[in-house]
Amino acid sequence: MNVATAHATTRPAAHCLSAMAAPALRYHRFGSPLSVLNLEPMPTGELPLELMRVDMRCAPINPSDLIPITGAYRHRLTPPLVAGHEGVGVVTQAHGPWQQLLGQRVLPLRGPGTWATRIDCDPRLAIPVPDDIPDEVAARAWINPMAALTMLNRWPVAGCHVLLTAAGSGCAQLLGQWALYCGARSVTGICRHPEQHQTLSDMGITLLGQHEHEAIAAAAGRAERVFDATGGALADHILAYLPGDGLLIAYGLLSGAPISPALMGPRIRRFHLRDHLIGLALQEWHDTFTTLWALLRDIDMPPVEEFALNQWQQALECFDGVRSAKPMFRLSH
Repeated sequence: MNVATAHATTRPAAHCLSAMAAPALRYHRFGSPLSVLNLEPMPTGELPLELMRVDMRCAPINPSDLIPITGAYRHRLTPPLVAGHEGVGVVTQAHGPWQQLLGQRVLPLRGPGTWATRIDCDPRLAIPVPDDIPDEVAARAWINPMAALTMLNRWPVAGCHVLLTAAGSGCAQLLGQWALYCGARSVTGICRHPEQHQTLSDMGITLLGQHEHEAIAAAAGRAERVFDATGGALADHILAYLPGDGLLIAYGLLSGAPISPALMGPRIRRFHLRDHLIGLALQEWHDTFTTLWALLRDIDMPPVEEFALNQWQQALECFDGVRSAKPMFRLSH
């Protein structure tokens, strides 16, 4: 069953932030996010005819937001840049036919960074948000959901035993739930945080700790699909037992280490959302969200813990720690 048919520098003092017309979290050089991010005022001038102005309401913190700040993609990024990739806001100014969106919530995607109180975005790429979708769901409706949906459509799982690494991550949780909707025979997840086990078990996912090496080997030995977000030693261990006709879809590198070159071969498929977006027709971009809204109405997503933008250090520390909620910037109400 196809998923589409299945259901740097000195930081401003806190007392100055209220005087900023449109503060944003920006970095001028690559490095540790806690070291190079700064909360800065962004100038707001006359809105260009080709853009639409959005006052942001909230934006989540994802690994994909932090990794570029470190310089991992320095070959295609040039600071200064505003951080963040997704979030939800309200249209406050628009030109021409886009004026019909005034006052409506949208996802201002694939443009300026979203860790900001105001964004001028391309209206053609902005996604209107249905009234019944809460802010905390809408703000997370792009990166993880679209990645999970695309992978499951590209590598179908009906009738398969599925194995997930980093099972407590946002993308893996969606992969697990939607794989079961699509007819997977079983979904087993490897999770390092015991406090997440009950939540994942309630989703129908069988849980293993990351140090249960024999159980992981057994699960890998019967898996037809492995969705791997970690790379490194865990991926190597799984590949040592994966059947010859099994596939490992490598979509993340949370361990910071690559898969061993000696194990690279035809059983490995690599997935990057940015590659999927290249050449994606505008209508297909919008149609994908029609599918995603339907799926997200009937899915469990982790709860959120909100932080004001001037609490960004605490938010990043929360993200790096053991947590049961998704850190999210509350930018306005």
